[in-house]
Amino acid sequence: MRISVIQFKSELGAIEKNFETAQKLIGGVKNSDVIILPELWTTGYYPKPLKNFSDIEKKTSEFLCAAAKENNFNIIGGSTIAAVDGKIFNRCIVVNRRGEIISTYDKAHLFSFADEGKIFTAGNKISTVELDGVNCGIAICYDLRFPEFIRKLALTGIEILFIPAAWSLKRIFPRQILTKARAIENQIFVVFANSAGKSEIVNPLGEVIAESGVGEEILMADVDLNFRAEVIGNMNLLADRNILTD
Repeated sequence: MRISVIQFKSELGAIEKNFETAQKLIGGVKNSDVIILPELWTTGYYPKPLKNFSDIEKKTSEFLCAAAKENNFNIIGGSTIAAVDGKIFNRCIVVNRRGEIISTYDKAHLFSFADEGKIFTAGNKISTVELDGVNCGIAICYDLRFPEFIRKLALTGIEILFIPAAWSLKRIFPRQILTKARAIENQIFVVFANSAGKSEIVNPLGEVIAESGVGEEILMADVDLNFRAEVIGNMNLLADRNILTD
């Protein structure tokens, strides 16, 4: 599976400019099966008051569906603001090659350091989706820090974990450890798309097979699922789990 990471730092609140940038970069993707955008690329991270952007989800959905159908690839749509019944969610929209929305995921872990919990409502379920026959999971940014959450996704049989993010490079050291750790302990590929830069694709051994710089960039890599099967064939960690009762 060929994956392209669309990396760019959005301008806060500049909706039209951000969509133009996304359109330009998506247009530069060639021969990919899946593309992924960063967290809150539509608005930047994050404009206030959020209620002024409560209708952005519809525009985002239409944009992603059109891009996927036109280019014949699947899209992990980063994330966008979604307003539902007076609540605001940080939502990832997943679209297939036919331009159909096949899954959504609302960020479950809200970053208290940035007051996310005072503005957003936390999602309450995991999200898995099949893309071209490959089982995939979705997490958003801060979710990466919670191993039990990622393990729950892994136990569903995902092969690739996609993570849109707006992770500050001031905290890049722990993030670089965490992407590797989540990949190793769950024996999955981890695709991390970060608006601030240093996006990466990590294999099930924790090896970085592709890493970006810090500016606008399209990061591309081929993910070899046969390699994952070989890793698990040599040492099946999930099969060896001993679930203690006390």
